[in-house]
Amino acid sequence: MSEPKKLFIKTYGCQMNVYDSERMAEALGAEGYVTTEVAEEADMVLLNTCHIREKAAEKVYSDLGRLKPLKAAKPDLKIGVAGCVAQAEGGEILRRMPLVDLVVGPQSYHRLPAMAKAALRGEKPVDTEFPEEDKFDHLPDRPRAAVRPTAFLTVQEGCDKFCAFCVVPYTRGAEVSRPAARILAEARGLVEKGVREITLLGQNVNAYHGAGPADAGGGDWSLARLVRALARIDGLERIRYTTSHPNDMTDDLIAAHGEEAKLMPYLHLPVQSGSDRILKAMARKHTAADYLRLIEKIRAARPDMMMSGDFIVGFPGETEADFDATLDLIRAVGYGMAYSFKYSARPGTPAAEKAPVAADVADARLQTLQALITSQQRAAQEAMVGREVSVLFEKAGRLKGQMVGKSDYLHAVHVKTDLPAGAIARVRIVSSAPNSLAGEVAAA
Repeated sequence: MSEPKKLFIKTYGCQMNVYDSERMAEALGAEGYVTTEVAEEADMVLLNTCHIREKAAEKVYSDLGRLKPLKAAKPDLKIGVAGCVAQAEGGEILRRMPLVDLVVGPQSYHRLPAMAKAALRGEKPVDTEFPEEDKFDHLPDRPRAAVRPTAFLTVQEGCDKFCAFCVVPYTRGAEVSRPAARILAEARGLVEKGVREITLLGQNVNAYHGAGPADAGGGDWSLARLVRALARIDGLERIRYTTSHPNDMTDDLIAAHGEEAKLMPYLHLPVQSGSDRILKAMARKHTAADYLRLIEKIRAARPDMMMSGDFIVGFPGETEADFDATLDLIRAVGYGMAYSFKYSARPGTPAAEKAPVAADVADARLQTLQALITSQQRAAQEAMVGREVSVLFEKAGRLKGQMVGKSDYLHAVHVKTDLPAGAIARVRIVSSAPNSLAGEVAAA
């Protein structure tokens, strides 16, 4: 038998890219590739790229430049670019970087095995189409190897919102939801391998409207109905989902948070700005008051809900009054954590044509906003001290006899215990550090 070919994947960006990288590895695994953590050992290097961050394409080109010595030392090495930068740049990548052997967009990676064979023949395939077939229909079943206690599961892709700052509709395409039966089957398979927590993924996950199973009457299922079906799977103890849009936070999904114990009390719900004027310019199609009313409904259903959000500062046209409105919204909500960014233009998006806020002004606003978010995050963590929470242990910690896991509220928790990865225990929180909590096992 021939030696297996080795595959190295570098993953950029979001959880969906992490999931996609796993599926790419599985697809190529059916062709004899095994993964390696060392690029120098690889027969194929894949860069699974993200286009959300500033200068994303240039960062990928920079990384490709660093692969030139490796390619020179191993002429048979195949290099591929996948993901959203691949979708946006297409054949331009081959023109700028002749060392690249294949380019594949996020909706076409089920075709990777055929593309890898073409690359071995000396061809340079590019596939950045939005194919009519569902890529998940053509991916191999997930292997039965041991896995971590937590897993991502993509249920929805693409976005129809067309926010003025966002490139996702152009790189991931229109909203598409996977059939519920296939999601449930994949979830059951993950649980059989030891997964205890699943995070459902989608660019706009709460817009999920997949076809229901035939034995359940078919029709379109909402995310709430999918969550309720997943909660019936024995052995699946925790369910999360991300990322959501406020306009798709429906009453049935809010109700599920109050009724399904397996649906964790943590919700990432981006708002981006607290100014109605800026929200309108962003094409968000909701107001700050709409968002705050939604938070009230969510916390009425689940009073201990930990909220997370996204914020953009320095969006074109943002004034001090607009920025102050964002700070007011943050104070009103009280976030357990949040992600904040200085606006940077994405080519091809409507906002890219507008004059930006001065860089020094945007920098100062970002520092002010992040200081407020940090104070709220620390207050939320300090409030956990003395409480008991449920912790799912995921891996060994840096200290001897230490395990690290996540609480119901997604806090990282360090505990001295001999419980294994995959165990869930009640933990009493004894102290808070800047980005984690420490606790003692109260009951397994």
